[in-house]
Amino acid sequence: MFKNYLLTAWKVYLRRKLFTAINLLCITITLAVLLVVTALLQNAFYPTGVEGRSDRFLQVTTLATTSKDGESQRTSPLGYRAIEQYLRPMKSAQLVAAVTTPAAVSVYQGDRVDQVMLRHADANYWKILDFKLLDGRLPTADDDAAGRFVAVLNASTAARLLPGVKAVGQRLNIGGQQFDVIGVVEDAMQLNAYSDIWVPVSTSPSTEYKSQMWGSFVALLLARSPADVPRMQAEVAQIATRLQFDDPTQNARAFMWADSKPDFFARGLLGNERVPDSGAGMLLAVIAVLMLLFMLLPALNLVNLNTGRILERSSEIGVRKAFGASSAQLVVQFVVENVLLCLFGGLLGLAFAKGALVWLEHSGLIPYLKVQINFPVFLCGLLITLVFGLLSGVIPAWKMSRVHPVLALKGAA
Repeated sequence: MFKNYLLTAWKVYLRRKLFTAINLLCITITLAVLLVVTALLQNAFYPTGVEGRSDRFLQVTTLATTSKDGESQRTSPLGYRAIEQYLRPMKSAQLVAAVTTPAAVSVYQGDRVDQVMLRHADANYWKILDFKLLDGRLPTADDDAAGRFVAVLNASTAARLLPGVKAVGQRLNIGGQQFDVIGVVEDAMQLNAYSDIWVPVSTSPSTEYKSQMWGSFVALLLARSPADVPRMQAEVAQIATRLQFDDPTQNARAFMWADSKPDFFARGLLGNERVPDSGAGMLLAVIAVLMLLFMLLPALNLVNLNTGRILERSSEIGVRKAFGASSAQLVVQFVVENVLLCLFGGLLGLAFAKGALVWLEHSGLIPYLKVQINFPVFLCGLLITLVFGLLSGVIPAWKMSRVHPVLALKGAA
């Protein structure tokens, strides 16, 4: 029986080429856009590769305070003192790292000046993030303690600044300071891994950062196991209540949160720096609803197209019902036709999505972007495709199944 359904569907596709082409185009474009968006969101919210330890990795990015009278508020990235004095001794964390946000800096080579992005990072940063080392070595705790002027470059920056020569062992003037290149890592475009050059925290031009509660730092926390993540979050929230400020009147209450990637994006977008709930659940729900609405628009269009197609086949419906075909059999036939068409459109959508992501990687619009349509994304695309097939096939098929054979034969369906 199923073989007959397949043969009938194939003949219908070939007989109505324009309808088939319109349906495929609609499905392909919609699924390609959804898959590209899903892949980019997954790379941001649940990254693999360099930041692949998402299940036991948190970050503290901002310190928010409120004055004693409640009229004054301050929200800023962390200072080094807040990390070193309060977060570094955490009992629930296996490792605590301090790293600055990326900042533009000039690299001087004779008459040539290049603008690059630079981070100051401690040795734990290289232990928490899983960079792929291409050449040389990574900075160590000894480099931090000794204040050695050493630098790590990513592959693209090494090729741009030092073309045709081995980068490791070269010396660069970075922001007016001389650094020896000790390592080259693979390019990475993820929230805490994005930069062109990394140097030790101890090479900062000034030592004022050591006494600052606010600054340009982010704290990265690595738990021993996923089960320890809630304990880390609770401990960070509790630490915020013990912070000591130079001006306690203006900073009477402090708030710090250890966030996952979804929490980080939600807290920043929704402005929830002073409440425990980041709003990540709401953010993900809004994204899911928007994607569903985006999917429903072409699905409704397909329902209309399928209804018209069924009306054109009213004589066929009447003949099949007159010869004993049940309503259930006719429903299954039309649903199978639509699901198969949507599955084929899904495969085309996957191919187009892959092509779009490859183009994005090479376009330079998002520096160092590397994102793949992996198995979860593929399953998401397959599920969306099946939903497409059911939404756009069941409703017209149900209406068709209720047509009286005589009316169908007269073309009055």
